[in-house]
Amino acid sequence: MRQKINLITLGVKDTEKAVKFYEALGWKKSSKSQGDLILFPLGGIILALYPRKLLADDAMIKDEATGFSGITLSYNAKSRQEVDSVLEQVKKIGAKIIKPAQETFWGGYGGYFKDPDGHLFEVAYVPFWKFDEKDNLIL
Repeated sequence: MRQKINLITLGVKDTEKAVKFYEALGWKKSSKSQGDLILFPLGGIILALYPRKLLADDAMIKDEATGFSGITLSYNAKSRQEVDSVLEQVKKIGAKIIKPAQETFWGGYGGYFKDPDGHLFEVAYVPFWKFDEKDNLIL
């Protein structure tokens, strides 16, 4: 298997509400979106939104909320100020701040929020990580 993830699909309860949230971040919906499948190109990775029940049915599992799902999505900021700005922006458009921005145990700065469907996002500044000209992380 190649070391690559191309698509991340989030199961959502209300597609219209979820689309409005991500568009309020300034993200542009792809014209390739169709029906229940909404696609946001994110510079090499696609974020998809799909009805949660249909996604669970497709995977042949029960749609049961269990609290922490064991996964977070991360937005890596270029500064501490960007972390604060992003968390303020998402709060204004309906996200729940789970952990306010603060110094981290690993030497960075960050916090967490949940989108309207409860998906957990980390917003973090890692001072020892750099970005290329296309905003891709360089490890």
